[in-house]
Amino acid sequence: MNISRRKFLKNTGVTIVTTPLIQSCMNASEPNQFDQLLEVHLFSKHLQFLDLKQAGQVAAELGFAGLDLTVRPKGHVLPENVKTDLSVAIRDIKQSGSTCKMITTAVADVANPLDVDVIKSAAAEGVKFYRSNWFSYKEDISLEESLDHYKEKVRQLGDLNKKHNIIGCYQNHSGTKVGASVWEVKKILETVDGEFFGTQYDIRHAVAEGGRSWPNGVKLLKDQIKTIVLKDFKWGIVDGKWKIVNVPMGEGMVNFDAYFKQLKSMRLKPPVSLHLEYPLGGADKGRFEISVDQKVVYDAMKKDLATAQRLWKEA
Repeated sequence: MNISRRKFLKNTGVTIVTTPLIQSCMNASEPNQFDQLLEVHLFSKHLQFLDLKQAGQVAAELGFAGLDLTVRPKGHVLPENVKTDLSVAIRDIKQSGSTCKMITTAVADVANPLDVDVIKSAAAEGVKFYRSNWFSYKEDISLEESLDHYKEKVRQLGDLNKKHNIIGCYQNHSGTKVGASVWEVKKILETVDGEFFGTQYDIRHAVAEGGRSWPNGVKLLKDQIKTIVLKDFKWGIVDGKWKIVNVPMGEGMVNFDAYFKQLKSMRLKPPVSLHLEYPLGGADKGRFEISVDQKVVYDAMKKDLATAQRLWKEA
């Protein structure tokens, strides 16, 4: 794409920031790191209607620290092409003025050659963290036996991660897969080397599953939290049934003030992946074609980033 970053962003309606907010913060000489802004990476799922040079440009100009790159089926980089395409993708992201230290994957098993390729390729490109796939409970054995089975899978992934110096993360996720309860996450992490495999803690899913008990979950996993996800939701009646309704940051049920205060009290400030799962013309679902003006998406990203930084500062 032979077009300057400023010209591209002017054409797509993004307000140009002379110096990205996160960079000015990270370079400041501040005695207390918790008074500084969060290190927020934009989930590239929501920019899959753009190529990675364009996505990196948008992320940089909006003030994000980098992209959390989708390296999975239907992502920006496909697992079967990772050995050739990931280096190009990260080069394009860097040339656009952004970074890529986090990726989201479908990695689940060291016995799968594609999963091994993703880990090796990411580590070789300097990626620091990857999110693994979710595990499903097996039908032919008990829940407890399933957890033991996946505990061994995670241990093996941790060994491979250690060999290549990269950190894997399992995300807690509402629903019926392994990890809806944070105690399940704790269980599968029992034997892995905690330096190379932990959790990507998702407060939205934790509140959806834990209601008022979510602070206990943060305490439970505090030593395993490597990265965190920020997003919000509320319960609402949809077509006559109570369902989860995704909403912008700060407009839902997640008590970010209490959550951020708890993280600060525990001296935790992990890298952040910002997700926007409320309706955005298909960008929320990772569509390659969207039905709204791109500026609608960029404005939402800018607003959620500003909200996240304000709530962190105020906590």
